[in-house]
Amino acid sequence: MVKVSETAPDFKLEGYLHGKFKEYGLKQYKNKWLVLFFYPLDFTFICPTEIKQFSKKYDEFKKLRADVLGVSVDSVHSHKAWVEGPLGKINFPLLSDFHKKMSRDYEVLDEEAGTAQRGTFIVDPVGKVRYIVISDDDVGRSVDETLRVVQALQTGKLCPVEWTPGKKTLN
Repeated sequence: MVKVSETAPDFKLEGYLHGKFKEYGLKQYKNKWLVLFFYPLDFTFICPTEIKQFSKKYDEFKKLRADVLGVSVDSVHSHKAWVEGPLGKINFPLLSDFHKKMSRDYEVLDEEAGTAQRGTFIVDPVGKVRYIVISDDDVGRSVDETLRVVQALQTGKLCPVEWTPGKKTLN
């Protein structure tokens, strides 16, 4: 079972970004924060709203030395068709977990449906999982909350409810 404060499961997957296919792996993100978000499928209803919002906020993640990777069980060719079609250009890669290994390793695979659940993982610069949220496929996640959690984790301090940058921490 993937747990907070444990080492994130390693992965190597092909992804699509800016017209190119490329292999992505956890080791590439050493010394950076990484937001991994799993989503059920390309060409659906809620998923594009999340992906577009992550893309819109991508520069804010980059300012925090954080990268973003989207992951689904679709093929890289499906990702390419979606990005070059109805989804439009995005600022981070979409990875293909076509063989469902990463979804299993991160324990977000819905075996019956054969798709990834809506899971968000924040991995710190030394490769430890620091945050996990897995939600029902019918509810889109909050990208602003994901950004806020990265900021809170980066303080290295205790952050109370509704903490935002500039507010007092508890230590």
